[in-house]
Amino acid sequence: MGTPLELGATWFSDMHPSLLALVEELGLQKYPQFSKGISLFQTKSFEPPQKFHVPEAEMPSYRLAGGTQMLIDALAQRLPTETVLLHTKVTAINETPHGLMLETADGTIREADRVIVCVPPQLVANQMTFSPALPGMLSAVLPTVQTWMAGAIKFTLEYDRPFWRDKGYSGMLYSHAGMITEMYDHTNFEENKFGFTGFLNGGAASYSQEVRKEFALRQLGDLLGAEAIKPAAYFDKVWNDEFVLAGNPVIQRPHQNNGHPLLQESYMNGRLFFATTETSTRFPGYMEGAVIAAQSVAAKL
Repeated sequence: MGTPLELGATWFSDMHPSLLALVEELGLQKYPQFSKGISLFQTKSFEPPQKFHVPEAEMPSYRLAGGTQMLIDALAQRLPTETVLLHTKVTAINETPHGLMLETADGTIREADRVIVCVPPQLVANQMTFSPALPGMLSAVLPTVQTWMAGAIKFTLEYDRPFWRDKGYSGMLYSHAGMITEMYDHTNFEENKFGFTGFLNGGAASYSQEVRKEFALRQLGDLLGAEAIKPAAYFDKVWNDEFVLAGNPVIQRPHQNNGHPLLQESYMNGRLFFATTETSTRFPGYMEGAVIAAQSVAAKL
């Protein structure tokens, strides 16, 4: 089928000028999130859903044609192929008289003049060591920087036709009663690949993926009819994993310590920097925050 299905960052808006400028610089295409038609709000599982129309927004949400991965691919294409090392986990950063030394999980040693850490601070705290040790105040802050979307469960569904549009539905659903709490039309830019994306109830993480799928499809079948229970594909992602929290599902307040002043500083004699969306002082946790953080460190260099 080939529908670009987003299990991570998806939407942005005109409030995000840094990201918009990058999208334009890279020659990528944005398009508005589809919202035309009847949307559903489910307050109780034993009552029919409320139906409503979403008025056209003055500031719509956008998606990237081809999927958000297009942004990463376009940036990677500007780098020499041999400089991008996949599946290479840095476990230690050590200062030397001449720079920094990085040790990876397989024992490989690499040297660098400067290092910019671009993984969530919680992951840094759990998975990386530093010599000499980072300042005590920074070490105390890193594990408390909430990783935006950690704990969320995002799902996608793919269909061979947009049956909901044919019935006058927008594909937008909000629910206080079912496994699916939020859902949106996920048809591609060309409008020849069709699907949904959205979020499952946080408690769904305790179920297996097969059970989550069963409950989600049953809910959609009740709301949208028999065609909804026969997707071409189902995927979901619990965003508490080794790449986000190192398996440590610490529950923090939303955006806790994002943009913390200590994350704006350099360390190891001006050779070590932090630049993730969580370190941004504006729009932390979002794609816009990631661009702002990168630009901030680039200016310092």
